[in-house]
Amino acid sequence: MSSGGGLSRVRRGVVRFGGASTPAGRATDGTGPARSRERFLAGGPVGAGVRTPISSSWQRCRSLGLSPDGADLPFREDFDTEARIIRAAVPVLDRLQDTFTGSPMNICVADASGTVLLRRFGEPSLAGSLPAIQRVPGFVFAERFAGTNGIGLALAERQLIRVYGAEHFAERAQGSACRALPVRDPLSGRIEGVLCFGYPRGFDHPALADLIQRAARAIERRLLRHSSARERALLQAYLDTGAEAGVGRHHTVGLDELALGQHPHDRAILMEKATELISWAQRAAVNVRLRDGRKVTLLSRPMTSATGVEGLAIEAVLPGPAPRRPLVAQREADGLPFRPSEPAVPRAVPPAQAVAVTASGGATASGRATATTASGRATGGGAGVTLVGAADDHRASALPSRGLLLVGEPEVARHALAARRRLELVSEASTRIGTTLDVRRTAQELAETAVPQFADYLTIDLPDAVLRGEESADPHGDLRRTVVHGIRDDCPFHPVGKQVGYGPNTPQLRCLTSGEPVLEPDLEVAAGWLAHDPEHSRELLDHVHSLIAVPLVARGVVLGVAAFYRGRDPAPFGDDDRSLAQELAARAALSIDNARRYTRERSMVLALQRSLLPHGLPDQDAVDVAHRYLPAESDVGGDWYDVIPLSGMRIGLMVGDVVGHGMLSAATMGRLRTAARSFAELDFPPDEVLTHLDNLVGRLDREDFVADTTEIIGATCLYAVYDPTTQRCTMARAGHPPPALVRPDGTVSFPELPAGPPLGLGGLPFEAVETDLPEGSQLVLYTDGLIEDRYGDVDAALDRLREALPHPERAPEETCQIVLGSVAPAHPRDDIALLVARTHALDPDRIASWDLQPDPALVAEVRAAAMRRLADWGLDEAAFAAELILSELVTNAIRHGSGPVHVRLIHDRTLICEVSDASNTAPHLRRAASTDEGGRGLFLVAQLARSWGTRYLSRGKVIWAECGLDGI
Repeated sequence: MSSGGGLSRVRRGVVRFGGASTPAGRATDGTGPARSRERFLAGGPVGAGVRTPISSSWQRCRSLGLSPDGADLPFREDFDTEARIIRAAVPVLDRLQDTFTGSPMNICVADASGTVLLRRFGEPSLAGSLPAIQRVPGFVFAERFAGTNGIGLALAERQLIRVYGAEHFAERAQGSACRALPVRDPLSGRIEGVLCFGYPRGFDHPALADLIQRAARAIERRLLRHSSARERALLQAYLDTGAEAGVGRHHTVGLDELALGQHPHDRAILMEKATELISWAQRAAVNVRLRDGRKVTLLSRPMTSATGVEGLAIEAVLPGPAPRRPLVAQREADGLPFRPSEPAVPRAVPPAQAVAVTASGGATASGRATATTASGRATGGGAGVTLVGAADDHRASALPSRGLLLVGEPEVARHALAARRRLELVSEASTRIGTTLDVRRTAQELAETAVPQFADYLTIDLPDAVLRGEESADPHGDLRRTVVHGIRDDCPFHPVGKQVGYGPNTPQLRCLTSGEPVLEPDLEVAAGWLAHDPEHSRELLDHVHSLIAVPLVARGVVLGVAAFYRGRDPAPFGDDDRSLAQELAARAALSIDNARRYTRERSMVLALQRSLLPHGLPDQDAVDVAHRYLPAESDVGGDWYDVIPLSGMRIGLMVGDVVGHGMLSAATMGRLRTAARSFAELDFPPDEVLTHLDNLVGRLDREDFVADTTEIIGATCLYAVYDPTTQRCTMARAGHPPPALVRPDGTVSFPELPAGPPLGLGGLPFEAVETDLPEGSQLVLYTDGLIEDRYGDVDAALDRLREALPHPERAPEETCQIVLGSVAPAHPRDDIALLVARTHALDPDRIASWDLQPDPALVAEVRAAAMRRLADWGLDEAAFAAELILSELVTNAIRHGSGPVHVRLIHDRTLICEVSDASNTAPHLRRAASTDEGGRGLFLVAQLARSWGTRYLSRGKVIWAECGLDGI
């Protein structure tokens, strides 16, 4: 680190501004934090003007029971005076002391536990006037002992920290300020210590932030150079060992010669396994099978350099003439590795090209960089690799070629393996998280990805609003446990579905407030976590010891919080783990937000779909009906069903399916269902209803084409009309699956209905088929989602449907439930509409009919016979209206129609009067003028009847009128 440039300017600036109050000082001095601190110490809440790291630290201090008047700090005399951080920091601190000459600056370096290891002073004479805790190395300034201070807070927040005046928890520090920054090992990313500047409040200056960062980077570079020097020492020790052995007769190779003719995959595997061997820190060997079938044996050789650096060298042994005794002994019979208690590794020879671990964690060979990779935790084999032990080296007439592949220290190799594991986990997360558009499933995928590869337990809490597809108005308080996943099931976390709340100083709420992950390496001393629910927290400590709480935030929307716990691995979470947890959570949050948005849109489409489906069943006695609508898992489609009361006690049963999914399909379904119901209520036969629908779909397609849309509307439909007076059913279909028919004896069949083209093709005819349905038969109508699945066979589904139906005694509701449970796909990719109708037959005694010739003189006879039948039915009060209606309808049929004339009375919930003739002439209701002598007949019928109309037969027509019996 140079003393010129930026450091000189900072030094001159510090001297110039010494004693001046800076804007930053005014922002955190005076009545602001001082008054807030007083209120907090008096038991009040933390003021809104206190910065989040400071307020969180105060809360932890209160939870720990610290006193602001306490002056005793732990003191350690046994700290390592030769620690790496000390050797790397001494020259940097000496330069800083020269930079701050004459100033009241107190410069110190602490280790990762908060123990001060080094101190320097801008004015050496100041050291005599300071208390021991501010001038003597060895005192521990961890937050749990010293309260809110620069060193302790930098370790807790793991970032650059500024503490000013009253922001300190201790009374003794109220007149001081400090800046502190963690110093990390460049190879592992682990915090090795803390660099801290302490000074009077008036000496504060914004340029100190840049200066402390430059100084910390200088220490980190020295740590890096120190690591490289250790590896060079290991390489020299290996070379010296080979020279002393005097085994130059062996042919030696390096990585490049090994890789001659190899696939790049082979090179990567060799480096991967070499790194893994170093991480084990013991004698061992692996056989690596290359792509061409050859095997290369990697031998690990422990060694110690002249300077005391302990590490391992990895030698590669190429296939060659076999020695008199095997070089490697394998014990594969029981699948276990063989490691002799005192193995002797073959003596090494100086390699032609040596490969050493670099400071970046990679490897170099002849000046070229090669990626150092390794899989996760050492398992002793995998991917064609067998772990073996090194056998004694016995001279042979011809020994295999060998050479150095890699040297390194176990700790560095373990960090390299961890780095690869993190990269692999991130790559895996990109493929495993977000495979569906379901919020809960996406959260579960995050848990399954992280456990056990990264964490031992994971809990995810989401607001109820997010689960519904909305944005939460209170994401900090409206949280519900959504996922609990871990290596064991007996960990006492709150169960899924429970409403959870977090205190203000818990890691979960802190991360939600700050938007940044919160790391609690040791839950035993995590005051905020322990104080929130002491009894429950103590139970958890039997299973977990380290925690990372990460907010789930996507597109600026807070979606919840994920908590990663470690319990089985004794090592606590570190900064790299926190970064990895944040990366995993960020990927999951984006997928959860996509699922949330989809859930919202799907809920809207589903609400539209359900609003367009029937909301109840009509009152009728022709059939007992049950229905189900099951939306697809991925999207909502355009399936529909309908039950339509028709004239003459008949009932219309319809199911349909609009091609596609989403809002357009749902809206089109509503249009088609409305039109289909209208066509049916006009008493068109099934084939004509389908013809009208076909024309409608064709018009919709043409309209959309004019509107320059690419969507082509298509639909299928099945329409059946059942008449309980004749027990006959007429059916027609347009590209729809045929219905299932269950006879009263349990026989199941699929009637042979002409398929007909799907709706919208136009110009092709539809054909109706009539069949008998005895009383107690069941007619099962369904859409293709019930029997069609990407991974299933339609015939197999129809067989399952056939097996589920031969129970005519079941109620339609029970039949619906059994069919969906045994036939429908477990995860339907298409909507399912199901309609089950069990038929009834009208008692013949409730039907009266007469045939007569077209003679007006016969009208009186029919009217009299009808009145007698009404009297038999006990409908005397309806006789007057029925008599007038019959008179008018029969007279019109005789005058304007053609014979023969048929009259029928049906006594059901209403009284139905029907008059049919062979003419297709349709009657029209008109309003007669006051001077007209006729034309009032149908008007009277309309006034006396609840409803009336005309339906056409294959030959002729039926005019009907329905009279209410509410008052009878």
